[in-house]
Amino acid sequence: MRYVLESLDQRPVATRRREFVECKGIGHPDTVCDALVEAISVHLAQMYLEELGFVAHYNIDKALLAAGQCAKGFLSGQLIQPMRLFVGDRATFATERGELPVREAVEAAASMWLQHHLPKIRFGRELLLEPVLAPGSAPLSGIYQRVEEVVSNDTSGAVGFAPFTPTERLTRDAVDWLTSEEFKAEFPDTGQDIKVFAVRTDERVELTVAMPFHCEYIDSEATYFRRKEEVLNALHRKLARADLEVDLQLNTLDRAGLGPDGLYLTLTGTSAEDADSGQVGRGNRPCGFIPFARPVGGEAAPGKNPVAHVGKLYSVASQRLAERIHALHPELPEVYVSLATRIGEPIVAPWVSVQMVSAPGQSLGDFEPSIREVVAEELEQLPNYWRGLLRGEFRLY
Repeated sequence: MRYVLESLDQRPVATRRREFVECKGIGHPDTVCDALVEAISVHLAQMYLEELGFVAHYNIDKALLAAGQCAKGFLSGQLIQPMRLFVGDRATFATERGELPVREAVEAAASMWLQHHLPKIRFGRELLLEPVLAPGSAPLSGIYQRVEEVVSNDTSGAVGFAPFTPTERLTRDAVDWLTSEEFKAEFPDTGQDIKVFAVRTDERVELTVAMPFHCEYIDSEATYFRRKEEVLNALHRKLARADLEVDLQLNTLDRAGLGPDGLYLTLTGTSAEDADSGQVGRGNRPCGFIPFARPVGGEAAPGKNPVAHVGKLYSVASQRLAERIHALHPELPEVYVSLATRIGEPIVAPWVSVQMVSAPGQSLGDFEPSIREVVAEELEQLPNYWRGLLRGEFRLY
């Protein structure tokens, strides 16, 4: 095992005077892209298993959600130009047995995801699919037919960290609650396109929330601003137990007196209907948010092949390892785990870097044996990760 353990001489993020954290909800165009390519990835893998008995070569981690055009008013709205999802990269379209239903699998996955998460968007109507897929190269395709060992199909790496700071937890919890069934039952007039940006200065956090209101529910400016105030009050109550002083702002671009044009309204639930396009990899990391003060890798985990793409496998494993190590040694203020490997090398033998911020009096020797054991255990499980990924057991965005 190419393993290094070292101590970092730095202040833990939670003790620094200023901290930035961002989190995007399920209806944000970037999250929609991440979620759709991952749904397609899972559906393709299951199709390959049924048709071939193994997961064939594919990567569906390149996508662009191009915004449409929409007209909105009080109690009314119309989509003038549909959104378009461009999905690209590689897939296995045929074997010696014949053609494989790749296009059908992609369309079924996208349709089912939209029905569950953005029900006001109908696949083929409000959102059009533009697949730009092609067969992969012979060397990469051959990786998935090996039976002796799984080797990486890329030279890549990833990093995870633990524990989360109070600001990181607060930001992610706020988005999770605003997209929850509980909240939507009380506020069915709110859309799924949510973004929360947190700025902590010492013990005070300023949360800037963006969340649209469905135009079909809003009959006037007065109704809009009343509902906006009710959402803010509910969020204040939800976050009242936070250890930090919280200041909340919602939809700060709103301007009274301009009618519907001065308000954040939505027809479909996402700003991709007319305001903002989306792209894979621009949203939350596998920790569930975007951490400004943490190291992050350059890979987008969603959509990648779950068997051999270490950009996905190591994104999950590094985060799991950091959390496992911190759970084993909660006295450590911070733990960072980085994993990387070369293309063609076994996925179970990466370069491993475990970095820890220690408290006074702690030394590397106090933690070395147990950390090394946890790392070895987790790496042994890497060839089985794909099963959990297909079952949706790991958070990727």
